Amino acid sequence: MELLRKAFEFLSYDPTAPMLFSSGTFWVLFLIFMPLYGLLRSRFWQMCGFVVAFSFFFYYKSSGLFVLMLAGTSLFDWLLSRVIATPGRSRRVRRLCVALSLVTSLGILAYFKYANFFLWNFNAMIGGNFQPLDLVLPVGISFYTFQSVSYIIDVYKGRVAPTPTWLEYAFFLSFFPALVAGPIVRADYFIPQIRENRHATRTEVYTGLWLIILGVIKKAVIADYIAQYNDLIFDAPGAYSGFETLMGIIGYTMQIYCDFSGYSDMAIGIALIMGFRLAQNFNFPYKAQNLSDFWRRWHISLSSWLRDYIYIPLGGNRKGTARTYLNNFATMVIGGLWHGAAWKFVFWGAMHGGGLALHKASKPWLKRLPDNFAVRALCWGATMAFVALLWVFFRAASWSDSVEIVRAVGRDFSLSYFPAFASARMLWLILMLVIIVGHALPTSFWERAQRAFVCSPWLVKLLVFIVTVQLVLELRTADVSPFIYFQF
Repeated sequence: MELLRKAFEFLSYDPTAPMLFSSGTFWVLFLIFMPLYGLLRSRFWQMCGFVVAFSFFFYYKSSGLFVLMLAGTSLFDWLLSRVIATPGRSRRVRRLCVALSLVTSLGILAYFKYANFFLWNFNAMIGGNFQPLDLVLPVGISFYTFQSVSYIIDVYKGRVAPTPTWLEYAFFLSFFPALVAGPIVRADYFIPQIRENRHATRTEVYTGLWLIILGVIKKAVIADYIAQYNDLIFDAPGAYSGFETLMGIIGYTMQIYCDFSGYSDMAIGIALIMGFRLAQNFNFPYKAQNLSDFWRRWHISLSSWLRDYIYIPLGGNRKGTARTYLNNFATMVIGGLWHGAAWKFVFWGAMHGGGLALHKASKPWLKRLPDNFAVRALCWGATMAFVALLWVFFRAASWSDSVEIVRAVGRDFSLSYFPAFASARMLWLILMLVIIVGHALPTSFWERAQRAFVCSPWLVKLLVFIVTVQLVLELRTADVSPFIYFQF
C-alpha cells in the first residue's frame, strides 16, 4: 500500500516542483519511455499514440490540469484546419475559420497572460481599487500557441496540408522535448518527419547525447550556480556597490544565455535520440557585432516566427524605408510584450526595435568603416553593452528596480572592489570565464569536439557523462531551479 501511495505521488502533479529536463524525475521517466518507444517505433499508430500520451503526461507534470486546455486546443484547431483545406470551400468560410482559431488561441493566451496587465492599466487611468485576478499562467502556453497559430495560417495559405488525423497534429503540437520552452516548431518542418517515421542513426544518438550533456552543463552547472549571486543583486537594487552591481548584470547576461540555450540543447538532443530533428535555436549570439546579427543568432525560432508572421505581413521592407523601420519597431514591441505583461518588457522590445532601425539606417555609413580588428571589437563592445543593459529590464522585478540597478552601476563604482570580490566569488568568476571563453572559441572547435565525442569509445562517453553528473551534484542548489523561459 505504501508503495502504491509513493507511486501515485511520483506520478501526480506537484505545483511546487514542476517537472524539468534538469530534474531527476524527468530522467527516470525518460529512461522508462525510451525502451518502450523503441519497441513501438516500427508501429506507426502505436508509436504516435504513445508519444502523445507521454507528451500530455509530461505537460501534466509541468502544468497540472491545464493539459486539458492543450488537448482541447489541439482538437479544435485540427478540426478547423480540415474545414479550411476542404476542396471547394468558400474563401469566406475559410477566413472565418482562421479568424475563429486566432481569436480562440490568442484570446486564451491574452486572458492568462495579459488580463491583469490591462486591468491594472485601466484601473490606473480611472483611479479605482484594482485587485488582481487569481490567474496561474500555464507553462509554455506562448510556445504552443505560436505553433498553433502558424499551423492554421500555413494551412490557409497552402504551405502545408492539414494532418489526416488528430493524433498526428497532437503529436506536432505537444511534442514534449519542445513543448514547454521551445524551440518553436514549424509545421512544414516537423510534420513530414512524423510520417517519415525514421529511426535515429548511431551518429544521431551520440550527437543527441552530446547536446544533452552540453545543455546540462550550461543549465544545471553554470546557470544555476552563477544565478545565486545574480539574484542577490537583482533582489536588492541599490544595496551593492557599482562594481558588484555590474558583475551581477554581466552575470545575468551569461546566465540567461546558458539557461535558455542549455534547455534548447537538451530539447534538440532528446528529439534527435528519438529520430526527430528540431531547428537550431542559438548560434553563439554574444559573438554578434550588431543587433541585426544578434537577433539572427538569439532564440532563432522566435525571431524567424516574428519575421514570418508579424514583420512580413506588416509589409516588411516592401513599403519604403520609413515603413521598414516602423515594421521593425512594431515587431520587436510585440516580441517584448510576448515575453511578459509589464511595461518593462514593452520598453525592452521597443529599445531593441529602435536599435534595429538605427542599425539599418546606419548601414551606408558603417560600410565605409575599415574592416579591421579595432572596428570589429568596437562594434562588438557596443552591441554587448546595449544587450546587457537591456537584460536588466528583462530580469528586474519592476521598472523602478530596473532603473535603480542601472543607476547603481554609476554610483560608488571602483575597480578596487575586485580583489575582495575575487576572493569571495572565485568559483563564480571561473564559471563566468568558462562560458565566455567557450563562447569566444571558433564554431569549428565545437564541431570538432562534437565529432570527437561521437567517434570516441563508449568508455570515454561514460567518463564524460559521470564527470557531468558529478559536477551537477557538487554545484547543485537546494532546489532545482526552473528554466527562465518557463514563465513565457
